[in-house]
Amino acid sequence: MAFAGRRDAPEPPDFGILKRLARDQLVYLLEQLPGKKDLFIEADLMSPLDRIANVSILKQHDVDKLYKVETRPAPGASDQFCFLVRPRVRTMRFIADIVNADKMSGRSRKYKIIFSPQKFYACEMVLEEEGVFGDVTCDEWSFYLLPLDEDIISMELPEFFRDYFLEGDHRWINPVARALQLLNSLYGPFGKAYGIGRCAKMSHELWRDLEEESEGEGQGRKPEIGHVFLMDRDVDYVTALCSQVVYEGLVDDTFRIKCGSVDFGPDVTSSDKSIKVLLNAQDKVFSQIRNEHFSSVFGFLSQKSRNLQAQYDRRRGMDIKQMKDFVSQELKGLKQEHRLLSLHIGACESIMKKKTKQDFQETIKAEHSLLEGFDIRESTSFIEEHIDRQVSPIESLRLMCLLSITENGLIPKDYRSLKTQYLQSYGPEHLLTFHNLKRIGLLTEQAAGETLTAVESKVSKLVTDRAAGKITDAFNSLARKSNFRAISKKLGLIPRVEGEYDLKMPRDMAYVFGGAYVPLSCKIIEQVLERRGWQGLEEVVRLLNGNEFSVSDSTVEDNPAWESQRVILTVFLGGCTFSEIAALRFLGKERGCKFIFLTTAITNSARMMEAMIEARA
Repeated sequence: MAFAGRRDAPEPPDFGILKRLARDQLVYLLEQLPGKKDLFIEADLMSPLDRIANVSILKQHDVDKLYKVETRPAPGASDQFCFLVRPRVRTMRFIADIVNADKMSGRSRKYKIIFSPQKFYACEMVLEEEGVFGDVTCDEWSFYLLPLDEDIISMELPEFFRDYFLEGDHRWINPVARALQLLNSLYGPFGKAYGIGRCAKMSHELWRDLEEESEGEGQGRKPEIGHVFLMDRDVDYVTALCSQVVYEGLVDDTFRIKCGSVDFGPDVTSSDKSIKVLLNAQDKVFSQIRNEHFSSVFGFLSQKSRNLQAQYDRRRGMDIKQMKDFVSQELKGLKQEHRLLSLHIGACESIMKKKTKQDFQETIKAEHSLLEGFDIRESTSFIEEHIDRQVSPIESLRLMCLLSITENGLIPKDYRSLKTQYLQSYGPEHLLTFHNLKRIGLLTEQAAGETLTAVESKVSKLVTDRAAGKITDAFNSLARKSNFRAISKKLGLIPRVEGEYDLKMPRDMAYVFGGAYVPLSCKIIEQVLERRGWQGLEEVVRLLNGNEFSVSDSTVEDNPAWESQRVILTVFLGGCTFSEIAALRFLGKERGCKFIFLTTAITNSARMMEAMIEARA
């Protein structure tokens, strides 16, 4: 799809059906265990479940007591236990302990395990080893997709990043392919699929195989989504490591947005209690500031506050009938808007306080220097000082990773020095963390004396062609993050602006990082869609280590008049940041198209670093 001239972007499809499908399937599974039952829920399924089926819906279907997995049942518990869990070995051991304890005490119960999104063979093996496989019935809740907003769908699989990119575990590729199959059947067929990254390629191939097996159920229907773009997180680590400065990103970095909602504490609510707030397009205040650079937000909120006050003040000159109309039609809405406005002003003040304490401006300055390749020595000194002052183990790691990726790895002297200082400041237990960061390519040491490609060519001469291919893959993964400078230059990721960058009236996607950097992931998507493929981007693809694809579905009519041709599903495998979402929303407005986001989970730099840390608190 070449970008059309600027016109109003089409409306996104209605993703409410995904929630209804998930709810109906869960209710069906619960009713297969008739009568009263106690439900054990895995901790990280609680928030997603709350968005699909709240407690009252569960109670309607004979759920008596609710327990968190890892909590022992009360003595007077029900005669039926239902476990709603992720397919994890440790959870299987917990269930087996409960079943075996009941056997020992002579208590007879029925047990049902519902795996979400699917069960794995390893789980059944553990149940068999523990001697309880015959005592439980197993089922799957195919809950792949949770709509967080009108244009964001999450698979809520935060472990995907570590499992695939660090451990090389491919088990989540099947759920990704099935999620794509479901979306294609409901909102497709998708006319064109683009992608880059090994995981993206495997997911796409498996999805196509599934489509062939189901013999294209959606063929011949007018699609609501025209194109799909799949991208691996490791194609662009830099963007995920940068400090977020759009409002939604800052709220996520500061308060942690979980499953589309955030807990604002007493420092925000100006009371002694916390409030859980759903952040989506229905929040009239949030929807207008979520994609804005933080520097513009205070001005908007104070203007909004004055406008609200003016609407309240209209009451003074009203007669009784007008007052009655005002109270019945407008007052409730105004009060709700006033409440939300107070919360977002409180959130802004809290963010300002925290960021001032953390030398946020200095950190941003150091980041911009790293992205541009200037004052590297000064930035390294800033990171060393950051470590010595023990500001934050996560922040120090993030800055070291950003330095490593933008500089094609650290020179051995700097690597050893920073690593030693870090371990002295934060503890030797982080040695494993450095091992993980090296394996994944986030924090690497430059090879002394010769480049990786030189080593690779020497080794390749000593082995067969087939083995050489495998070794090349291994070296590719080692060298994966070594090309940021060259890619940045090729794609123009660092804007050259005369004078000040106007953040209130942004001219490109760089505004999401204060005008300093266009997110690489978003730039790739823009370029590929503009060119309708990878033609002319061969050098960039080589620098990104390949695995790109562009596939057309010959059975889908390519009708430029269809609105769906301007709706693009972007799939981030390994997590997507709110900065990337804001950048692509901006691009969509500029180009008259609509980006829909599917991600394995919402991520940010802290979540990425935490996934690598072995020293669990």
